[in-house]
Amino acid sequence: MLAVVFFSTAPNMGFDDQGVRINLVLRLVLCMDMFKNKMGKGCCRFFLFLLFFFINGGVLKAWPKGSVTRYYDFKVQTASITKLCKTSTVVTVNRMYPGPTIYAREDDRVVVKVTNLTPYNISIHWHGVRQRLTCWFDGPAYITQCPIQAGQSFKYRFTFLNQRGTLFWHAHISWLRATVHGPLIIYPKQGVSYPFEPPVEEHVIVLGEYWLRDIQDLERQVKESGGGPPGSDAYILNGHPGPLHNCSRDDVYTINVTQGKKYLLRIINAALNMEHFFGVAQHTMTVVEADGEYTKPFDTSFLMLTPGQTYNVLIKADQPIGKYYMALSPYMPAKSVPFLNKTSYAILDYVKHTKSMIPHEPILPNVNDTESVQAFADQVKNLYPNQHWSPIDVPLKIDKSLFFTIGLNVLSCNSSDPDRSCQGPNGGIFAASVNNISFRRPMVSLLNAYYNNLEGYFSTNFPDKPEKMYDFVNEAPNNIGVDTQPAIGTQVSVLEYGWAVQVIFQDTGTVGTENHPIHLHGFSFYLLGTGLGNFNSATAILNFYDPPYRNTVGVPVGGWAVIRFRADNPGVWFMHCHLDVHTTWGLSMAFLVKNGKGKMQTLPSPPPDLPLC
Repeated sequence: MLAVVFFSTAPNMGFDDQGVRINLVLRLVLCMDMFKNKMGKGCCRFFLFLLFFFINGGVLKAWPKGSVTRYYDFKVQTASITKLCKTSTVVTVNRMYPGPTIYAREDDRVVVKVTNLTPYNISIHWHGVRQRLTCWFDGPAYITQCPIQAGQSFKYRFTFLNQRGTLFWHAHISWLRATVHGPLIIYPKQGVSYPFEPPVEEHVIVLGEYWLRDIQDLERQVKESGGGPPGSDAYILNGHPGPLHNCSRDDVYTINVTQGKKYLLRIINAALNMEHFFGVAQHTMTVVEADGEYTKPFDTSFLMLTPGQTYNVLIKADQPIGKYYMALSPYMPAKSVPFLNKTSYAILDYVKHTKSMIPHEPILPNVNDTESVQAFADQVKNLYPNQHWSPIDVPLKIDKSLFFTIGLNVLSCNSSDPDRSCQGPNGGIFAASVNNISFRRPMVSLLNAYYNNLEGYFSTNFPDKPEKMYDFVNEAPNNIGVDTQPAIGTQVSVLEYGWAVQVIFQDTGTVGTENHPIHLHGFSFYLLGTGLGNFNSATAILNFYDPPYRNTVGVPVGGWAVIRFRADNPGVWFMHCHLDVHTTWGLSMAFLVKNGKGKMQTLPSPPPDLPLC
């Protein structure tokens, strides 16, 4: 019987050229816990032998291996796309826009071969994947890897360890994310159901922005001008702008539904620089997941998604047979920022409707309705309470407390730079910063510099708090127009392995307040609370009972957010605003999480095909 058990499970243990899968340990623990008879003792001794043999043989790898390995082939290449009366050449994956969907189950391993067939450098980030012990494959260019150069390939290898839900992947270099992105759908383990009534169908909706001009040229113009970017030419749903845009009457994404049935919509905001409202005319949405984590179900007439956020919602086709618009409109609370103030539509189409029916239109909040946005965000709670039996574990004792101001700055005009004009505020150059430090991209990857002890590429003195405390929301440190310049550098914040970390984000009004979607690589975090105005620990209401577990938080315009996470994943992890123009201007930093004890707390060596700078 023991031999049968062993051979029936051996193929799932990962006995391959990568070494033995880590769950030998898990199987040993399970064996010890479940069996008390002689066979159980024999089983335990057998697994102890295997564990001892492979550890001492040096072939137990730290890279987790999934129960099933799934292979994908991504070819980054240009494609001709006709939209808004014009044919444009854009960068895509496999000539698809949006790109191909990755499907997997919880604990599966994925290998994605990315081949760059364009003249541009490329890297791919797997947004929301926590990359446990696989930091080398996280993807942000010059943070965890050098980019994949023209004609070169790189295999990303990672495991969806204890993860399921709706995530996405996207380019993480320059502004290629505008068209290089796609869904990443992780189903529960085989035999594990959703914690809600299963839908009859699921549909993925990727929200985005579309520009008629070349996105690389647009980025170059913004850098050289010192000013801000123009708004996009259309908002799109699964690559379709909808009937209100030029030459787009038939360029409409449609979902066919049957009256009385329930559907799951997986909604991803892959937009470059714009936050969005989403709603379905005359239909209530029930939110059941945010950023790949289950939530307490709640009903809403709209969502507000920052770039980088995802929501799963249930919707019941309980209205009279007809056509109903699914609407995408902008949320822009900042003042004097150019943007496209136009709504795009997809269609929820009941079968058996009359063709002449005019679609119903939804009512969404006004473009700057921060009160509604805050009320929506406050409803997002973790499905599970913070109890001893619960899968969530909010750190209550803090080892490292950080206070990060985030916002825009203005650099003085440098007339000695012939490639840059000064079209920012007061004849200056737009910048952005965290704790008044504007991030400068290094010339090699930070992870490589750290792993190989390369000096001169970064410093480890990122400040825990701003140098000066003042009225962050309403003024600059020394009055507007006088002290708007940040320091510029490549600095990281060093965390010991296992530390419980709290970060307070505070939006600043140095140049102007704005909503900032902050994304943390390598971890999800507990969002304890958000609010408007300056953070005050005496009055801030924080949720330690059922805080949502997220990877991207919308720090409110002129407001604050508090997160906590445990630094139990060694490596260098980027944290940045997911409005790409703000990242370009420097609103980013990185955490360096040191190794712990043993292989399972130590950054593995780099893969042999890691791209070189």
